[in-house]
Amino acid sequence: MNKIYYLLVGLLFLLGGCVGMGNTNSGEPGSLDEQNAYEKENFVRIQDYKGEGFELRGSLKETGEIAKDNRAEIETAVQGFFEENYKTDVTIHNIVSAADGVSVFVESVGEPHFYTFAIVPVDVKNKEVVTDSVWSQEGQVENAIQSGLYAMAFDQQFQKLDEYFNKLVQNYPVVGRPIEVIENVRADGFATPYYYMSTVGDTFETILDMYLEDPNISKEDIMSYFHHNEFDTKYAIITVYLFMEEATAEPDNELFNMIVSDLNELDGIPRGEYTILLNDNLVDKRRGIGTKDNTLRTDKEKIIKE
Repeated sequence: MNKIYYLLVGLLFLLGGCVGMGNTNSGEPGSLDEQNAYEKENFVRIQDYKGEGFELRGSLKETGEIAKDNRAEIETAVQGFFEENYKTDVTIHNIVSAADGVSVFVESVGEPHFYTFAIVPVDVKNKEVVTDSVWSQEGQVENAIQSGLYAMAFDQQFQKLDEYFNKLVQNYPVVGRPIEVIENVRADGFATPYYYMSTVGDTFETILDMYLEDPNISKEDIMSYFHHNEFDTKYAIITVYLFMEEATAEPDNELFNMIVSDLNELDGIPRGEYTILLNDNLVDKRRGIGTKDNTLRTDKEKIIKE
């Protein structure tokens, strides 16, 4: 597949929005008063957000209404799409209106574990769902599976990373995203409440091919392949995505720097390039993201773990 396209996909993930989903600033009212009114109406505490009010740009109310009347048909078609094309069983979490169809957010069953989406066209004129034309954006599902395979192979390293964040949120005023957000309005590949992952490059494309050839491939086989085929750490992109716990708290520089220092010093976590984002407590319910002008991030000095 096109390497440049995969790189662009990864960059979009780093900006905090899934492919085609937009961001909080684009297309919103320009004046300060209008922006304040938008924020008052649409910004909610991350702890209270489960995906309600999420919208895709250009979405039509009619597509959602038609999809609601045909949900069972859509679910069957999407599950068949993943079984046929990706040898993967999925659970469907949410169906969201789009311009000419609906985006269906799914989670894989078992391993490799990942979140992604497919698109089902809707014929508004005839009030029908076109279930024989299910599709997904190029590289979207492939990238998600690759990240899940990587996490599956190096589960102990990811467990250590999880242990760090579990202790962090217990001892400091910081939180991750509710699991419902990840399920209902994200398509972040392998993801936890505290981080998500994207991959690029031939090495990851090869393990995808291995999985599609044998969906029962073991984590030992994947690990063996990685041990014999090194990849540049910048091709495994892990984005840490956190929020302040208190409703009115601004992103805390001291806390942010501590997290950066901790991850720089922490051994035994997955190889890759880490980007850290610390948001305030609010999320834009329409876009499903918390990234704003006050977000603290490691844009220029990413953490490299070899």
